[in-house]
Amino acid sequence: MQGFQGLAFIGLALVFAAAASAAENNLLLTTPVPGGIAVICVGRGPELAPQVMFDGQRVLVMRSGDEWRAVVGLPLSLKPGSHELSVVQGDKGPRSIRFNVAAYRYDTQRLTLANLRQVNPEPADLLRIDHEQESIAQAFATFSDQTVSELSFDLPSAGRFSSGFGLRRFFNNEPRQPHSGLDIAAPEGTPVAAPAAGTVLETGDYFFNGLTVFLDHGQGLVTMYNHLSRIEVTKGERVARGEKIGEVGRTGRVTGAHLHWSVSLNNARVDPGLFLPDPVRAHPFTGLQPVAQGGSPVEARAPRCEP
Repeated sequence: MQGFQGLAFIGLALVFAAAASAAENNLLLTTPVPGGIAVICVGRGPELAPQVMFDGQRVLVMRSGDEWRAVVGLPLSLKPGSHELSVVQGDKGPRSIRFNVAAYRYDTQRLTLANLRQVNPEPADLLRIDHEQESIAQAFATFSDQTVSELSFDLPSAGRFSSGFGLRRFFNNEPRQPHSGLDIAAPEGTPVAAPAAGTVLETGDYFFNGLTVFLDHGQGLVTMYNHLSRIEVTKGERVARGEKIGEVGRTGRVTGAHLHWSVSLNNARVDPGLFLPDPVRAHPFTGLQPVAQGGSPVEARAPRCEP
């Protein structure tokens, strides 16, 4: 698809080398732009993991050698500039760690929908949508204490990439929210599998999203799978990496059969491509190079902790 732009396509990726312990990952790269991820040193030494907050949300913290790293999801709506984390470790008082977020411009996508109710819902539809949004928001806001063993995902379904993350979307020439996931076009009935181990948070049939599954991977890392034709898991079920959770369909607001896959960190939707082990191979498209406000390229490597 011409102009398909996502953070993963520029080769800036989160690459995690598994260490002997599941809690020790080598966090190499960071993508500090809206819709990306900032990997920030928040402590070091043998102390217990610090508790980290960003924008009122708990943040995933992982061990990397003798350092603790916060893996922070950055919302698409986040303004470029200076931001800060709140960090509490042991009986020490809270402290702040500042970090910078660079600007990034996503491409535009225009879609035509034959079902006009999916563009301008009727009053009864709006009541349903409001109720469903509460359920969806609750799922994305989940923070469980289960250990995150790794941050490298498999693709949940075979197919071609049809819509990239972050696209500024227009339905029938009317502006809508940016695309908060990655679309994989595939024939109806194509298996959809868990990209990593997790627990089924919720399932449902939603006005826009169609048949949907949410998976909790621990510490605010939540994934969502939309427009399914079948759901093959139940709420509370534990699923393994590669286990089938449903099938590709065309339920909800769609122009054809596909899987919409969203990844959320600390309740911020981020580019799923950042979690793939080889994003350049997986996404054979060219995107924009993120540029900091001063005009310099975004720093991709997470800085080491100060002594």
